[in-house]
Amino acid sequence: MLRQSTRTRLFGRRRAPLVAPIQAIVVARRGLSEPPLSPPVVYHHHHNPSLIQTSSIHSKRKQQPSPLNPTAAKMSSQQQKTQAELTGEFEKEIKRNPHGNFKQVEAARPPWEPAASPRYTQTAQPSWTFGTGANNLPSPSPLPKSISIDPYADGRSPGLNYKLLISAITPRPIALLSTRSPDGTIQNLAPFSYFNVISHDPPLFIIGFVGAASNPSCKDSLRNMLESKECVINIISEGIIEAANSTSINAPYGVSEWDVSGLTPVYDCETVSNLPRVKEAVFSIEGKLESSREFESRAVPGRMGTTLVVIEGTRFWAREDALDAEGGLLKTDVLRPMGRMGGITYSRQIETIELPRPDFERDLGGHEGLAKIKEKRAKENGEEVLN
Repeated sequence: MLRQSTRTRLFGRRRAPLVAPIQAIVVARRGLSEPPLSPPVVYHHHHNPSLIQTSSIHSKRKQQPSPLNPTAAKMSSQQQKTQAELTGEFEKEIKRNPHGNFKQVEAARPPWEPAASPRYTQTAQPSWTFGTGANNLPSPSPLPKSISIDPYADGRSPGLNYKLLISAITPRPIALLSTRSPDGTIQNLAPFSYFNVISHDPPLFIIGFVGAASNPSCKDSLRNMLESKECVINIISEGIIEAANSTSINAPYGVSEWDVSGLTPVYDCETVSNLPRVKEAVFSIEGKLESSREFESRAVPGRMGTTLVVIEGTRFWAREDALDAEGGLLKTDVLRPMGRMGGITYSRQIETIELPRPDFERDLGGHEGLAKIKEKRAKENGEEVLN
C-alpha cells in the first residue's frame, strides 16, 4: 500500500552502492599530434568520503601563459572570468535568440491554449508491416544527400557543435536541479537539458555540465553538487516553464535563483540535508552523487571542458493526482512535461501516439516470418534469393 499525503513518496528497497566503474564515451581525436590521453580517473563518491579532483595524467601537464603558448594564455584568461561572464559571452557567440526583440515577435503569435490536453492519434501509417521501412509520409524523392561534419574541423568552433547538437537531439528532458553549498548558505536552482535517466535498478540519472570543478569559474550547481554530494531533480511541467527558464539567468555566485523564479522551496526531503524540492513540481527526485568524470576540451587542450555526474535517486516525490493506483505510472495530462529543443525553443507534449513493443514469435512469425520478409525484399530489389 502507498501512504497517501499531499505528495506521495515512492522508493524501493535500498540497494548497495555501485562498485563497477561507469562506462565512458571515448571520443576519437582525428588529426591531433599530441600523445594520447591516459585513461581518466573516475571517482565513486559513495566510497570516497573526500572529494578528489577527477582528471587524466595528460591533462595535469601545466601550461604557462606566454606569447609562444596562445592556447595556455586563452585558458588562463578564461579561468579568470566568472561563470556569469563566460555564460554571457557564450550566449553572444552562439546567438541563441534569432529574433532580436523577442517580446515583439511573441506578441504576434497565437496565445497559449490552456484548455489543450494531451490526446492520442493514430500512427502515421497504421497499416505499416514488418520490413517495409519508412512510413508513407511525404518525403523528398530522391532523398537529399547527407553531409559529413567534422566536429574538430579547422575554423569550426565548439559553439557551432553546441547549436547543432541541441537542435538535433530533441526533445530533451530537463532537470531543474536544486543544490546547495556544503554549509547550506547558498541555495541554487538551475535547468539542465544534458540530462536523462539511465537505469531503474538502482535508479540512476546523468547530468552533463559544461566546464569542470578544476576551473574557478565552474557552474554553481556543479560546484555545489561535487562538494555537498546531494541534489534534488525537479521535472519541468507547463505550469512552471517560465519560472524554470528564468533560473538559467547568468546570475553571479551567491545569488539564489529561487528568488529570481519565485518558485517555492519545500524542506521536507528525507534523504538529503537542508535541500529543498520545488513545491510546484509534479515529480521530484532526491539524489546522491554516485560518481563524476571530467573530459578534456578539444578546442583548448589542457583544459577540462565537461563534467559528467551520475546521481543515484534515493526518494521519489509524485503529486498524488498524477499517480496511478499502483504507483508505477504518471499521468501525462497531469505531468504535462516540457521538453528542450534547439535555440530558445521548448516543446509541449500535446499530441501523442502509442506503439506496442512487438513480439518476435507472435507478431513477426519467428525465423520463418523473417525469412519471408527477406525473400520479398530481395525480389523487389531484383536480387537473388538465397535459401
